[in-house]
Parts: sequence; structure tokens; C-alpha cells
Amino acid sequence: MVHGQKGFQFQNWARTYGCCPEMYYQPASVEEVREVLALARQQNKRVKVVGGGHSPSDIACTEGFMIHMGKMNRVLQVDKEKKQVTVEAGILLAELHPQLDRHGLALSNLGAVSDVTAAGVIGSGTHNTGIKHGILATQVVALTLMTADGAILECSESSHPEVFQAARVHLGCLGVILTVTLQCVPQFHLQEKSFPSTLKEVLDNLDSHLKKSEYFRFLWFPHSENVSIIYQDHTNKPPSSSANWFWDYAFGFYLLELLLWASTFLPCLVGWINRFFFWLLFNRKKENSDVSHKIFTYECRFKQHVQDWAIPREKTKEALLELKSALEASPKVVAHYPVEVRFTRGDDILLSPCFQRDSCYMNIIMYRPYGKDVPRLDYWLAYETIMKKFEGRPHWAKAHNCTRKDFEKMYPAFPKFCAIREKLDPTGMFLNSYLEKVFY
Repeated sequence: MVHGQKGFQFQNWARTYGCCPEMYYQPASVEEVREVLALARQQNKRVKVVGGGHSPSDIACTEGFMIHMGKMNRVLQVDKEKKQVTVEAGILLAELHPQLDRHGLALSNLGAVSDVTAAGVIGSGTHNTGIKHGILATQVVALTLMTADGAILECSESSHPEVFQAARVHLGCLGVILTVTLQCVPQFHLQEKSFPSTLKEVLDNLDSHLKKSEYFRFLWFPHSENVSIIYQDHTNKPPSSSANWFWDYAFGFYLLELLLWASTFLPCLVGWINRFFFWLLFNRKKENSDVSHKIFTYECRFKQHVQDWAIPREKTKEALLELKSALEASPKVVAHYPVEVRFTRGDDILLSPCFQRDSCYMNIIMYRPYGKDVPRLDYWLAYETIMKKFEGRPHWAKAHNCTRKDFEKMYPAFPKFCAIREKLDPTGMFLNSYLEKVFY
């Protein structure tokens, strides 16, 4: 019998949202998940599954039952011939990497954070960068899903293919993901090179940068022309790093937090801070190499508010220049560095922001020094207006102000996803206030 916990308080990593579920469950088996759903049906409660809690939005919040899958975190099967691994949904990617290392395997692409669960990372449409690579969910070849009535569906291209096409970016609203089968590649090392450039140079030569490096991205420093270009590519070089712990971490982190805190009283400092830190930490070439997952993941050191929308790739230059102009036209609107620009291949997953188009993701942040909230709404509005103008689609895990009307315009397959959701969850057991804005 699965036991629930009363009085549990959930907070996401960024501490931007929290909730107090009526009951909090940590099932250790498929049977226990089924028990929680049976109880929810009896008592007419809503259910939300939570992963690593890294989504900087309220997508995981509920006042009903919350299920944390952390006890269901085993690697179930490794198929060395097909290079596929089947895992329980609650495994953190950070727990999976060393196990893949042992089998000489790796995931071909990862996001910046690995304290996220296998089911959560696909459910919210997590992505990285590289024109040959799709969002992380494109690495999923099969999954099993428990629906609201306790039935289990095994989904893949050949079994329940329509549900599979929806469930790879599932938003937590189709049921409880129990297992995920991921397509891996042989273990590999990456070399990362970063070097300074200008916004004009990178936008004028975007295609050649995209072809030159498998995992290319760049950081733009608002209120300046400064850009840091980052190339990551396969290498045989032994692990090495030109990073300097004192400058990059101790000094970089503590001084930046102090200055950003000061800028909440004197917003005019932000442009200066952005330029100063570019000069301090990004103005020289850096190289490091290591096993792939250590290069892909890095520490998100600050609590922060984030927005990240995907626009058609060919609109990158126009959209970024428009964001720059919007900031220049409103000197009172301040923007922390960096604006991170990444590129992802199109796919056929119904609610993937890259559905049927190669995309550019433009990620903006406002840090919260010492947990203090900073004014960001003018910046947010300017950014969202530009993203909508260029046919943008918001990252599901990040905060956004879109409603069903917006999603119907953005996603050609939105009605198809809704029909699948209503069939699998006719009573709306897996909805919460975030999802009601999406579907109603």
C-alpha cells in the first residue's frame, strides 16, 4: 500500500513558483502508481507528476495529489546492439550518465541541466543546440504510459503511433509516464571552444557558423555589440580545461551577484555590468574538452526568471536585431546578459516548438540576486511581442502568457493533441491551472 504525505510544500528550483499539494506520493512500483490513480478517481482529485522541479514555471503545481517518481529510477535494459536504453521515468539524467558511461554509450544531445528526470525532460520539450539535432524528445524510441483509468499503453512508431507522436512532449497531461526507451550513440568526447565576436559578424555569417560546428550557439550581451561564440565538436583530445576557477567561478559569481543587486537600485548600471563581464570573462579564447555529458551540462548558478521561444530559423537575424532596437528605444528597460541563441532541427512531435520547422531558440533571463525580484515585465513584454510577430512558440517549461487561442494559431497539430488528451483523460485528472490556460 502506498502512503501519502500531508503538508508537503513543493517549490521549483528557481523559487518562482510553489504549491501545497493535498497529498504527496513517492510510489516505488507500477502497482503503487496505479493505487494513487485509483484513489484519485474515487475522491475525484487531480494528479500532477513532478520531476526534478527545474521548470521555471508553474507547470508542475497542483492542489490535488502530487506524484514524485524519484523512487522509480532504475535502468531496466541496455540493448548494446541497437544502442538503446530503457529507464524508469523518474531517473535523473545525472544518475543515467555514469551508467551509460559503463556501457560505452551516451545521449547524442543534452540540455544544460542534468538534475532532471527522463520523463520530465521530454515532457516539457527540453532542447540544446545543433542543426543536425532535434529537441531531446526526438531521442525517444518508445515509452509506456499509464492512463487515468490505470491502463498501460506501450507507445512507439509501431504501437499506438498517434499517442507516441503526442506523448514525446506530453506536458504531464496524458497520464503517468512509467518508462522511456532512449536511442543512444557510442560514448564520445567534446571539445568546446569559445571566442569573442560581434553581433553583426555572427548574424551576417550565421550559415557558415551553423555548418562549421555541430553544436553551435552564441551569447549576446544586451546593451552592447558583444557576442561570445561557442563551438562544441567531437574530439579525441584528452580532457583539459582553460577555465580559471577563481575568475570564472568565485570572482565571477560573487561579484556579479553583488553588482546585479546594486543595479536593482541603479538600473542604469546593467549595461555597464554586461560590458564589464564580457571584458572580464568572455574576451579571450577558451578551450576545454571532456566526455560529452560534462561539456553539455553546466551549473545554472543563479535563481532566475527565464523566457525561451522558438522561431523559424531563417528569422533569427531579423528578430534579434528587433530585440536590440527595442532595448535601445527604451533606455529604462534593462536586460541582464546573456541572451542565449541556439538552433534545433524540426521534428514531427505534435506539441514540439520545432514541429515541422528548423528553429532558433532565443533565451532571455533576469537574474534574482540574493533572491531579490528584479523588474522585468517591460523587457518580457517587448520580447514576447517580437517573438509572436516572428511566429514564435514558447518553451513549455518556461513562463509565458499564452492561452489556447495562441496555441491554436502556433501549432497546426493542436486540435489533434487535444483530441488525444481528451480520449486518454476524459475527466481532466491530469490538468492544473497552467494546463487549463493551454487547453481552455
